[in-house]
Amino acid sequence: MAVLVTGGAGYIGSHMVLALLDRGEQPIVLDNLSTGRRDLIPAAALVIEDEAGDQLLVRRLIRENGVDSVVHFAGSIVVPESVARPLDYYANNTVVSRALVEACIQEGVENFIFSSTATVYAADAKQPLSEDEPTIPISPYARSKLMTEWMLQDTSRAHGLRAMSLRYFNVAGADPKGRTGQSTPMATHLIKRACQVALGRAPYLDIFGTDYPTPDGTGIRDYIHVCDLVAGHLLALDALRAGAESATYNVGYGRGLSVREVVRGVEAVIGRPLPVRESPRRAGDPPVLISDPSRIKAALGWQPQLDDLPGIIRSALNWEQRLAS
Repeated sequence: MAVLVTGGAGYIGSHMVLALLDRGEQPIVLDNLSTGRRDLIPAAALVIEDEAGDQLLVRRLIRENGVDSVVHFAGSIVVPESVARPLDYYANNTVVSRALVEACIQEGVENFIFSSTATVYAADAKQPLSEDEPTIPISPYARSKLMTEWMLQDTSRAHGLRAMSLRYFNVAGADPKGRTGQSTPMATHLIKRACQVALGRAPYLDIFGTDYPTPDGTGIRDYIHVCDLVAGHLLALDALRAGAESATYNVGYGRGLSVREVVRGVEAVIGRPLPVRESPRRAGDPPVLISDPSRIKAALGWQPQLDDLPGIIRSALNWEQRLAS
């Protein structure tokens, strides 16, 4: 059976495609290439440049390729941009997801994995965050993701589609074999931006907010290597195929690092200081996001293999060097 991967030419999606190919599965990539790159996808994967919300196309792809499972990465992800352009995010995230889910139901797809976010939690939720903490998103991006989680929960009850929503924390790093990585030039990921500065591709690193209620005043995040995140998706896929019920899981390490701690980590790897600029907080950014990953570990047997900040930084830096060459 084949797996339809929406947004499969993007950062996380391309890692998922490689992981599926590595274990002998057939991924079908559907990506409009607005931010993804076709050259990140090996020839062994079928790539369709089109919209995940095109129901007729999606239904045809499911039928023609024997798709039994969908992994949905496609969407817009920049939190401050969502504050400035909320309707774009509701259109590209929530509306497209609704169309995709309906197409899956119409074609009898049984397994669905959704790329959600830890920013669905309330800003004052107890840290580290369990899946039982209240979900009160503070940005349109997070609201658009939570709406899709709700749609999947309701759809599972009404139509039997079994879905797992994975709430990501801060994804970083790149494929250890150097086959793919974060390739969007204007990406806002901290480690990506720090590597660009380290290689002279940007003049300085912005630190957005130095007055948060944290030990050093900067935001604290749970940074997870992209390959550990993808491993969680593979486990979710296997569990769904084996008959597991719909569920929602956090995917993070359970360890928080401040922006300044990450900057010091990058400086230790490159052996010199990074030029930084302190800037005001960005709209929609909560002060702290740390995962409690105990539920996914217990339910799916997920065990991180790459929980090492210097290693994450080196993999991201190696990929950035490949992009610059």
